[in-house]
Amino acid sequence: MAAATATPENGGGVATASQAYLESKAVKDTRSLMSELCRHFYTLGWMYGTGGSIAMKVHDDSVPRPHQLVLLSPSGVQKERMEPEDMYVLSADGSTLSSPSPKPYPNKAPKCTDSTAVFLKIFELRNPGAAIHSHGVESCLATMLNPSAKEFRITHMEMIKGIQGHGYYDELVIPIIENTAHEYQLTESLAKAIEAYPRATAVLVRNHGIYSWGDSWISAKTQAECYHYLFDAAIKLHQMGLDWSSPNHGPLQYGKGTLADDGKAGIIGSSLQIKPLPSCILLDIEGTTTPISFVTEVLFPYARDNVGRHLSATFETVETQDDIKLLRSQVEDDLAKGVLGALPIPPDEEGKEKVIAALVANIEAMIKADRKITALKQLQGHIWRSGFQNQELKGVVFEDVPVALEKWNALGIKVYIYSSGSRLAQRLLFGNTNQGDLRKYLYGFFDTTVGNKKETNSYVEISESLGVDKPSEVLFLTDIYQEAVAAKNAGLQVIVSVRPGNGPLPENHGFKTIHSFIDI
Repeated sequence: MAAATATPENGGGVATASQAYLESKAVKDTRSLMSELCRHFYTLGWMYGTGGSIAMKVHDDSVPRPHQLVLLSPSGVQKERMEPEDMYVLSADGSTLSSPSPKPYPNKAPKCTDSTAVFLKIFELRNPGAAIHSHGVESCLATMLNPSAKEFRITHMEMIKGIQGHGYYDELVIPIIENTAHEYQLTESLAKAIEAYPRATAVLVRNHGIYSWGDSWISAKTQAECYHYLFDAAIKLHQMGLDWSSPNHGPLQYGKGTLADDGKAGIIGSSLQIKPLPSCILLDIEGTTTPISFVTEVLFPYARDNVGRHLSATFETVETQDDIKLLRSQVEDDLAKGVLGALPIPPDEEGKEKVIAALVANIEAMIKADRKITALKQLQGHIWRSGFQNQELKGVVFEDVPVALEKWNALGIKVYIYSSGSRLAQRLLFGNTNQGDLRKYLYGFFDTTVGNKKETNSYVEISESLGVDKPSEVLFLTDIYQEAVAAKNAGLQVIVSVRPGNGPLPENHGFKTIHSFIDI
């Protein structure tokens, strides 16, 4: 044990803690909780044979989380017999402050988990409240479904909603790293995976298991349960010959194209053949899948005409307060830059009506200027959601869109959406179209949180997140010349959509064009 010069009570807690604090209720409760969870996880098959481990911060409101003490389960101990006093207590920098006393034969000498270095790296990079390392057989087998895959992907499964930041229609992507002889040797590759996948709350280790984490022990436990469920579902779908990574979970595609000839077949009968077939197709919405007139004459006016009513009805909700916070920040930036139409938004103390009036004035100016900014698009998505739910809105797509989506899906090509509209707005549109619910054909949605659509780096980010070996495996369809140039500069294949109502293209633009998805 360590006696201390710095304590959580006096603002320390980084290196050492007092004996009194080590024996405090907060530490004791965390010890008891961890031993209980270890016993429970054993019954789930996650911690057989002394394997698996837990790391947890000692929650204390008086101590910033990065400085909170870390409790770790021991190595080589039967997890179903774990006791509170078996836990190790470490400072935030990894110094051991308290270790368990030796137990009589045949118990092994006390040893902190072999995953200590990995857990500390997770806490450093993600600052969670708890992390879990499972050896559950599902997590092990999931990495074997495709021995060369660097990711595990699954979509359109209800339990995806239990993973932080994901919904039913999202594609869940978990990086896979290679196993090593000793767990501490995983630290570097795991850190690289965490940095490369900022949305991930887990990393799979091939032929080994999974590390997952959450903001609290409840979040970590919930997500770990959902991950194991999804792995089990993927394994069972695989056994049935079904594709867990496609929206409709149809038969596995063992080759792309209509000819099983190493995936280089074109689409028979096409007027514009793409050889080899792309792994993914990335679709713009306005002017590509959907008439520009629907956006400009239906969606935008609906948002403009209903923004005041929406803000008044939902002003006190967490969601709308978050929208207002984003808008305040955007308007402050606009005012500093002298953007036309930007007006100061008064503080809440001046009254709800004045705040809403100023917000409405700014939003109307943003809509009129057709600004592609997250603050506006997020609020519009929430307004449109009400419209779709009330059946005041119905999405419109060109007639060839569902036919092409079904064909591409049958060929094993993954289709994604990239639009300046929010991901929520995209899901609403494709879930409520004049051609039915098309979300079953879509693997995921990207919006301006990944970057501006006219910037090359946005397409670099998207291609990296899609898990393709080369950007050229992605085909991007858009009606906007500047977007086409940005995507081409990122290495993507590009085709420009020429639809009724679209703007003119520059002469000698150099891109292939289509008038219908059937042309591909």
